[in-house]
Amino acid sequence: MPKNAMQSTPDKQSGKATVLLLAFLVAAIGTALVAWVLITMFTHKQEARVPYVQVVELNEISVDPEPWGLNWPHHFDGWKATAGDKFYGGSSAMPQSKLEKQPWLKRLYAGYAFSIDYRQARGHAYMLYDQGVTERVTKKPQAGACLHCHGSTTVLYRKVGLEALGEDSSDEALAADFNMEAVQKGFEEVSTKTYEEVLAMLKQAPDGTPDENEPVFPPAPVGGFEGEFAGQPVPEDHPMVGEAHPVTCIDCHNPKTMAIRVTRPGFVNGIRALAEGEAPAPHLPSIAKWRNGDRNEPYDPNAHASRQEMRSFVCAQCHVEYYCANKKTLTFPWKNGLRMEDEERTWEETTFPDGSDFVDYIHGETGAVTYKVQHPEFELWSQGIHARSGVSCADCHMPYQRVGAAKLSSHNVQSPLKTINSSCQNCHHQSETELVDRIETIQSRNQALLERAGEAMTEMIDAILEAKAAGADDEALKDVFVLQRKAMWRLDYISSENSRGFHADQEAARILGESIDYSRQAQVAALRLRAPEAPSTADLPIEEVQGVTTPQEE
Repeated sequence: MPKNAMQSTPDKQSGKATVLLLAFLVAAIGTALVAWVLITMFTHKQEARVPYVQVVELNEISVDPEPWGLNWPHHFDGWKATAGDKFYGGSSAMPQSKLEKQPWLKRLYAGYAFSIDYRQARGHAYMLYDQGVTERVTKKPQAGACLHCHGSTTVLYRKVGLEALGEDSSDEALAADFNMEAVQKGFEEVSTKTYEEVLAMLKQAPDGTPDENEPVFPPAPVGGFEGEFAGQPVPEDHPMVGEAHPVTCIDCHNPKTMAIRVTRPGFVNGIRALAEGEAPAPHLPSIAKWRNGDRNEPYDPNAHASRQEMRSFVCAQCHVEYYCANKKTLTFPWKNGLRMEDEERTWEETTFPDGSDFVDYIHGETGAVTYKVQHPEFELWSQGIHARSGVSCADCHMPYQRVGAAKLSSHNVQSPLKTINSSCQNCHHQSETELVDRIETIQSRNQALLERAGEAMTEMIDAILEAKAAGADDEALKDVFVLQRKAMWRLDYISSENSRGFHADQEAARILGESIDYSRQAQVAALRLRAPEAPSTADLPIEEVQGVTTPQEE
């Protein structure tokens, strides 16, 4: 046998072994890769099927959000993110004053505490802190009803309500179930108390973590930066320990099932009044369904509303117009409908328990009866294209996001301008630049019209003051005061609504147009009262009708 033939046999055998080894390695790697993919898919399916692990048990006094965060860490992180990168407290960190940016607001709110301190809104993390330090609270008397939205109050309402009903109000009883009858009763009892009284009660209400008194977000200094309530030193018996929380998980979720729910009695009463009325509400199909039913039970959003409706209702517990002073229980003015003029009509028909006509404040310069608008985001949204298209508040302000395989709503509630892709581009397939330009165009036009309405309002007030200086009394100015109220109500409605007109831009423009019109009507009427009686115009020459062109003088 040739020598080279004897050498080729081991080489061939070595080559075959290498091929077999490579094939084995490829097969092993492939098997491992397939196994990894299958395991990952299974894990993700399990994550989607079981979105959380119950680390702690929650109940109806779990107001403190930290235990919720152990079960729902991603949602908790989002909620904390409403403070931004860091919680900023202290007087130097307070947001810009609207009164400095728009000086006409001082005249709009003359005689009302908003004329001394009114600042840009911050995120949910600051809603209780900023209220606790505003000079509206520290310098002037305020009602405890203000905490209906700025604090997590339902456990307090329930405790006070159970006590008023003569029932067990121990922590064990409070933890057992959500008793809406007791919440409603406590809400009525608390509504007429002072701000400092209700804040003290809120600090002492159970929050589910009795051995821990450090809230997630730092509390406001007691009595604000100068240690005062309503211009007086903080009472010695005001509690210095205890936790009060801004809106937390329990305000919108059932602690057992995590189902979305409405807890604020003001909203429950208001939406029930809307359902029982006749005003159109095409964007709320559950109300139409209830109206067409047997109506054996009152409309209850927690029982009758769809989940998509509830994704707006939980926001509408607070982002609305309402009366929140202490002459009557906090009220949502929805019995006649959700339009601006529907709410105005409701206030016109409202009387206080003593029989006197409804009023928010007496204008400090003119003496006119005035209505103060709160923040009617839900009502203006209700008049817009998004509401009619079935888009909820949460779709835009709490857009869905992916965390692993889980799909959840972002709890960093903020402007959709911060999340254009997930908030807008699911429906609007234009570029981010074009969508931002659309939004900013709407808002800049609204702002320009708002400033014109503010200017008209200012000149109206000047004319009324001149008429008073000329000798016109309140009886002579009676009709002018009605025009003033209508003008200021409409201006305040859009100024206080926080979308800068975006929620319903055509409706916002209509309302501001009416404000300007009423201001000018009042201004003209006041000027007539100020000036001497107008001379007759009967003898003034009037040019007769000409043809297409006016003849030239000869």
